Amino acid sequence: MTPYKIDQPLEYIHFLESWMDALPGGDLKKLVPVPENCAVISVDVIKGFCSIGPLASPRVAEIIKPIERLIRKAWDIRIHNLLFIQDTHEPNAVEFGSYPPHCVRGTEEAETVDELKSLPFFDQIVVMEKNSISSGLDTGLNDWLLHHPEVDTFIVVGDCTDLCTYQLAMHLRLDANARQLKRRVILPVDCVDTYDMPLDQAAEIGAVPHPASFIHAVFLHNMHLNGVEIFASIQ
Repeated sequence: MTPYKIDQPLEYIHFLESWMDALPGGDLKKLVPVPENCAVISVDVIKGFCSIGPLASPRVAEIIKPIERLIRKAWDIRIHNLLFIQDTHEPNAVEFGSYPPHCVRGTEEAETVDELKSLPFFDQIVVMEKNSISSGLDTGLNDWLLHHPEVDTFIVVGDCTDLCTYQLAMHLRLDANARQLKRRVILPVDCVDTYDMPLDQAAEIGAVPHPASFIHAVFLHNMHLNGVEIFASIQ
C-alpha cells in the first residue's frame, strides 16, 4: 500500500494561525437586535470537564469566566432563552467504550460548574441531559426548537470544540439547512475550547493523541466552512 501523505501541512497551519488572528469581535446588541429571537446554548460546562474526574481539563476550565460574562450580559439585554445541555451519563453508558467513565448521573462530575450554578437567574435556565456527544440525539433540544420557531439566532459556547460543541453547532446549522430556515449560528472563540493530549504523553499512557491548539483551530475553521459564524469574542 502506498504510504498516506498529507499535502502542505505547514502551509495550512500558517493559514489557520492567520485566520484565527484575524477573527473579528462581535457586539452582542448589534448581533441580536431582537433579544427574544436569540438563544444562548452552553454545552458541557460541568465539573467533569473543568475540575474533577478523568476528563477534566485546565484548558477547558479557562472558558468558564468568559461564558459567565457573556451569559450575564445576554440576560441583562433580555436574552432569556438560555439552555445548558450537559453530559448526564447512565452508569453503563455505551460511550464508555470510547472514553473513560465520566459525568455519571448523580455524581459531582455531572453538575454545572459553580460559577454558572450561582447565577441569580439559574433557576430560569433550561437544563437538558444528554448521554452522548450529540446534543440533538435523544435530548429535549429538537422539541425545544420546534416550540420556539421565533428563535432564529443561536450563540453556542462550551466544550469540547471538536466534540460536543462541534456536534451542537453543526446540528443547529444542518437542521436549519434541511428545514429551509433562516437561522444564524454564532460561536465566540473565547467561550469554546478543547483538551490537550500531547504526543509524548499519549504514548506514555496509551491514549489517543489530541493536540489541542491544532484541533481547536481545525474544527473552528470547519464550522466556518459550514456556515457557523466565528467571532473572537462577543462583548
